[in-house]
Amino acid sequence: MPDRPSHRNLRADAKRNIETLVRTARDIFATSGVETPMREIADRAGVGVGTIYRNFPQRSDLIAAVFRSEVDACAEAASDLARTYPPGEALDRWMQRYVDFIVAKRGLAAALHSGDPAFEALPAYFDSRFEPALRRLLDAAVAAEEIRPDANPYDLLRAVASLCMPSSDGDPAPARRLVALLVDGLRYRAVGAQATRASLDHKPD
Repeated sequence: MPDRPSHRNLRADAKRNIETLVRTARDIFATSGVETPMREIADRAGVGVGTIYRNFPQRSDLIAAVFRSEVDACAEAASDLARTYPPGEALDRWMQRYVDFIVAKRGLAAALHSGDPAFEALPAYFDSRFEPALRRLLDAAVAAEEIRPDANPYDLLRAVASLCMPSSDGDPAPARRLVALLVDGLRYRAVGAQATRASLDHKPD
């Protein structure tokens, strides 16, 4: 598939134009769908329509750029949460952030699964960003003895995506509740092991 426009050797204003286009397209796609006229996107972004086509020759290039930017933002949130919250809470908050990502991307689902060659590399990009992000959160929570040690990021990502399937109306609340239960399940054995150790520690000689 065509690479994203390289930001190397671009003037600062050109970089800003690309970033603004991607943000604007993201917002418009979320509310009006991916078939919104390119001129409307350009007008909303405050650039000429030629700017879009210079950087994103095909509509699919812009859709792919929006998807990658959203993947990047969600993956990078894992590090921010890990710095701010205890391991178990950071994991819980990121899983809910991931729910929001999945539900919000329902508007792009038809395009992403259309068979267009421009989207062929996106699943691999998804995995390359999300699996390491979730693995770091899981490892930290396991080290803190807040979750069971057998959680697998690949399985969890797909489990959450499956739980989000009923949320086709864009409401993340039902999926949020189900994912909260899933995360509680990850804590089951860790809590049991902690209770056993505490009991042994306080057992009279």
